[in-house]
Amino acid sequence: MTLQKVNTRNFVLALIIIALVAIRLLTFKYQVWSNFTPVGAIAIFGGVYFQDKWKAYVVILLSFFVSDVIINHAYTSQWSLWSSDTFWNCVCFSIIIFVGSQIKKLNFISAAVILLAPVAIHWLIMDLPWINSASSLYPKSLVGYWDALVAAIPFEKNMLEGDAIFGAILFGGFEFAKTKYAALRTTTNLAV
Repeated sequence: MTLQKVNTRNFVLALIIIALVAIRLLTFKYQVWSNFTPVGAIAIFGGVYFQDKWKAYVVILLSFFVSDVIINHAYTSQWSLWSSDTFWNCVCFSIIIFVGSQIKKLNFISAAVILLAPVAIHWLIMDLPWINSASSLYPKSLVGYWDALVAAIPFEKNMLEGDAIFGAILFGGFEFAKTKYAALRTTTNLAV
């Protein structure tokens, strides 16, 4: 594989990710769509398709970080580089990227993982009552954790639907683009 081919593929992957991260900004204006974003699909997509896995972490986490700063400013009218959820969001999405990096080929089982893993990871981690920003709403116990999980179902449902739609667009679109443009193809399996 030539350097030009690698650079083109990485550039296209980064451009796709950055463009879709911008969709997160719409949830401020249309809060009914809260969590209906491509974040889970983006994280697992990057893990699957970046050959140099460190690039997936850099592009995705940096894109999410910048969008978090903008979103937090929209809600608070203050510029802040760090919110109470920033670290745990990074943990969640790093795990999702890692899961994506383990996918060797696209089939029914990997499609189920691609669809379900991001929302499950996000839901189980971000709703821990002793780490999330809504920790004052729930007791810091297993009962509080259960209550937080139940209360988060509408948001996680939106994330699941967003991941399904955006995941189909991302994975289907990139696989189709690979058939048309040789610079997007690799000579190895998906995850190396």
